[in-house]
Amino acid sequence: MAPILSIRDLRKTYDNGFEALKGVSLDIQPGEILALLGPNGAGKTTLISAVCGITRITSGTATVAGHDVQRDWRQARELIGLVPQEISLESFEKVRRTVAFSRGLFGKPRDDAAVERVLRQLSLWDKRDSTAMQLSGGMKRRVLIAKALVHEPRVLFLDEPTAGVDVELRRDMWRVVDELRREGVTIILTTHYIEEAEAIADRVAVISRGRILLVEDKDSLMRRMGRKVLHVALQQPLVAIPADLARFGLALDDGGRRLTYSYDTKAERTGIATLLAALAECGIAVADLDTEASSLEEIFVGLVHGDDAEGEAAP
Repeated sequence: MAPILSIRDLRKTYDNGFEALKGVSLDIQPGEILALLGPNGAGKTTLISAVCGITRITSGTATVAGHDVQRDWRQARELIGLVPQEISLESFEKVRRTVAFSRGLFGKPRDDAAVERVLRQLSLWDKRDSTAMQLSGGMKRRVLIAKALVHEPRVLFLDEPTAGVDVELRRDMWRVVDELRREGVTIILTTHYIEEAEAIADRVAVISRGRILLVEDKDSLMRRMGRKVLHVALQQPLVAIPADLARFGLALDDGGRRLTYSYDTKAERTGIATLLAALAECGIAVADLDTEASSLEEIFVGLVHGDDAEGEAAP
């Protein structure tokens, strides 16, 4: 299947010489959700802006359903919906007219039913005659999503869509995202809430210093790079870890009642059996065992910190 969005060696250099994007290449398949993760200043918003035609590309290409975003910009832009970070709405305009106007901007004919469908989908129908200045921050964020969806795009960019939104509203938004995916809309989201990416994304792309560090299926990434932790609850507390157990790199916590052992899920042997045998040899009785997998956030932090270390070491 041909990708709906294809980016090749995309670069963006500003007039002051700062290189915000350093040869980004990325393919995104129809109907998938890609989480674009990276620290502040990594290039996430610049990449989205370049694809959406907001920022001029220095070199490289980006195509949407085969349409070059620079050469065939009109056809490409019709296929894209964008929910930006910043909330920018006409304060005195009513919600329904704001959304309908956005549809007209993309050359779509007037369709009151389409506007109503989007407003109902986002629980905005009751607010259709309210002005933007009468809405809460969360409701304004919903209006931005409605504006991005009303022209029926095939690719939707969500740039920090739940920033500053309460938990209930965030949950509603992800319900809408799931509905859009079932309708075949491709979604690229940036977020600081990594647990959201872990919950809904199909693939994860990590960007740092204008470079893509990794693009991988989320579940595969967590299996490949994740670590697990074994918590060993003890029947009797320890004052200190015996010297014979030093080779396992154990940590003692919970008032000496728990040992913590980290192991690599990629290794052929976890070392757990050897650890338990060593505990028995030391006369340490085990009360319970519990394992905990590393989260996507831990993997992300490890990747970015590794890139920071490489950047500092570079000449």
